[in-house]
Amino acid sequence: MFNMKKILVTGGAGFIGSNLVDRLIAQDCEVTVVDDLSSGRRDYINPRAKFWKLNIASEKIDAIFKAESFDFVYHLAAQIDVRASVANPSFDNQINVLGGLNILDKAKKYGVKKVIFASTGGAIYGETEEIPTTEHAPTYPLSPYGINKLAFEKYLNYYYQVYNLNYTILRFANVYGPRQFKGGEAGVIAIFIDNAIKGQASVMYGDGQQTRDFVFVYDVVSALIKAKEIDCRGEINISMGRETSLLELREKIEEVLGEKIIVNLRPAKLGEQRRSCLSRDRAKAVLNWEPKFDLGQGIRETIDWAKAQVK
Repeated sequence: MFNMKKILVTGGAGFIGSNLVDRLIAQDCEVTVVDDLSSGRRDYINPRAKFWKLNIASEKIDAIFKAESFDFVYHLAAQIDVRASVANPSFDNQINVLGGLNILDKAKKYGVKKVIFASTGGAIYGETEEIPTTEHAPTYPLSPYGINKLAFEKYLNYYYQVYNLNYTILRFANVYGPRQFKGGEAGVIAIFIDNAIKGQASVMYGDGQQTRDFVFVYDVVSALIKAKEIDCRGEINISMGRETSLLELREKIEEVLGEKIIVNLRPAKLGEQRRSCLSRDRAKAVLNWEPKFDLGQGIRETIDWAKAQVK
């Protein structure tokens, strides 16, 4: 108990954050969660974690840092809807940059050893000629969400260079799995599966040939855990390193479900990336991390979880 690490997880009631909190507590860490429950769920929060229902921009954050003396901060809280960021760039900036800076400032003030930041690989690179895309590729985000995630990455480097606050950035591909639900932090897999189980139609935009790189949440959590222990500034992609088209994804879900799913086609949305796939070579070299779940396994786990939620 003497060596127990004290850790703050912002966004710890969310899809990825709550899975991370469970794993940290299983490792006997003392965990505090800050989440405003805008996209997270109270019932996802591990009962052994301390919980503060707060926006990350709140002035009350200071008192939490002062009282707890955190060793590490996992910063996962964010405005996570790309389309919402396009509709309201200012609001996205308030949360993903200014709210993040509030966390970063308190981490500096109260002597946090390291900040691990959940960034985005899918939205930060934009359309790129390099597939799979490495961390050295130019960054030309196509949304305010991607722009603001990139801006916060730069602030992390600034706080390290000027204040010696250590950090590691993980750029996630398209994460999916248990606790991702329609209406919250919903990705295409969550939406397709939720609708299929309820016998409802899903909407597929465009021709279905657009590709994404889908990585399972338990693998992402393993990468986050490893990131705490390494001494590496900069960006690390966390991905499968494989392109999957939306048509292929639909077929895989149908294969695991054993039935066809209902899909209504709509025109492609403006500003949506055509292809996204991230290289995971650096994750293997620096983190000693590789994904353990292939797409079929991950979809099966997700379907089993989603079915259990239907009352």
